[in-house]
Amino acid sequence: MKKVGLTYDLKTSYQGKSNDPKDANAEFDHPITIDIIARAIESQGYQVDKIGNVSNLLEKINKLDVDMVLNLSEGLSGRNRESQVPVLLELAGIPFVGGDALTLGLTLDKIMAKKIFIAEGIPTPKFFQVQSADELINRNHFKFPAIVKPRFEGSSKGLSESSRVKNHQELRSQVEYIVDAYKQPALVEEFISGQEFTVGVVGNDPPCVLPIVQVQIDGKLQLNDMFYTFARIDSDRLEYVCPAPISKKLQDRITELTLKTYRAVECLDFGRVDFRVDRRGNPYVLEINPLPSLSIEDVFMLTAKRMNITFEEMIGRIIKSAFIRYNLN
Repeated sequence: MKKVGLTYDLKTSYQGKSNDPKDANAEFDHPITIDIIARAIESQGYQVDKIGNVSNLLEKINKLDVDMVLNLSEGLSGRNRESQVPVLLELAGIPFVGGDALTLGLTLDKIMAKKIFIAEGIPTPKFFQVQSADELINRNHFKFPAIVKPRFEGSSKGLSESSRVKNHQELRSQVEYIVDAYKQPALVEEFISGQEFTVGVVGNDPPCVLPIVQVQIDGKLQLNDMFYTFARIDSDRLEYVCPAPISKKLQDRITELTLKTYRAVECLDFGRVDFRVDRRGNPYVLEINPLPSLSIEDVFMLTAKRMNITFEEMIGRIIKSAFIRYNLN
């Protein structure tokens, strides 16, 4: 029986600092989520070794006895934190599920990812970055509203109702907050008023684009100025709708862009692409996550139901994609 190692970061293990923002551990998993994923892996005929975070991996790596590692580790700090586990596994010659260190580093940094999108002709909202609010003095040639985000965070960290800014005063205030709280540059992005979608992908040759999921907030699919925020993740105000009730034309365009984006950053085995669609029906790629949540509340569970397969089978497909890629099946 093949053995699959599992790397991850737990919310309960995070040692918070006094100046941390309230969402500092937002990307990490609940212990119950890891237990569910471990049982799902076992249900697909594998043994499981719960390795844990990058520090645990460092301690165990020379005596690690696994055929494959399912990497869900987010790392602790810096824009290369998601790359830490893949680099160690690659160095040790241990196969792993998911994107390599380069893909994870490029995509966590939203600006680097957007530069790739632009080079590949993938539509993405216009943007610029600032290291401090003082740099805004020379930034007058853009339209409001805009949205302000940390440059390299995930799980909607740093996103609140205040993130959407309508004038220079609000922009300056939000940039100051992001730079101070998250210790990184702020990404200032054109705000796309309209609808929001997220699309999972599984596999490699060829990748399989999963059913499109639409984000619904306060019962509304036409979000207009509303958007996905950190506070809404665990609230009953946010729901996922699958299949998305959209036209065949928009469905085909989002599917095409999902595949193009997945390939542009060389995602492997699984990933998720997030979109906003403006009122004219034009989709824009916000970001791609090659290390998306596999919790039972997230989109992979929802799309599994739509595909008439179980959550466990979805996990199995992801892992099998990696075994095939390494010619270990």
